[in-house]
Amino acid sequence: MSSEPKVSSLTDLVDYQDGSVVSKTLIKKETGTVTLFAFDQGQGLSEHTAPFDALVCVLDGEVEIMISGNPYVLKTGEMIILPVNEPHSLKAVRRFKMMLTMIRS
Repeated sequence: MSSEPKVSSLTDLVDYQDGSVVSKTLIKKETGTVTLFAFDQGQGLSEHTAPFDALVCVLDGEVEIMISGNPYVLKTGEMIILPVNEPHSLKAVRRFKMMLTMIRS
C-alpha cells in the first residue's frame, strides 16, 4: 500500500549538520533510488565509481565534483550526470544540498 501524496520542499527534507554529511532516502526500489544529501562546507565523498549512471541535482549551495580527474563546479539549480564506471568525488565548496538519482537498468 502506497502512502498518500504529499507536497514537500526538497531543501526542507534534509538539514545541515556542522562537520557532517546527512542523507535521507526518499525512494528505494530494485530499479533505483532517490536520495537527498546535505553537506557542511568542506565535507565530501572520496573518489569512487558506480555501476550505473547517477544524476546529481544541486538544490542549494556549491559543490566541486571531480569526474575522471576533471573538475566541475555546480551551484543551486544545476545538475550533472555521473557516468557509469567513471571515478568521481565531490567536495562542498560551501554548504550544499543535492538530490542523487540512480537508475539501475
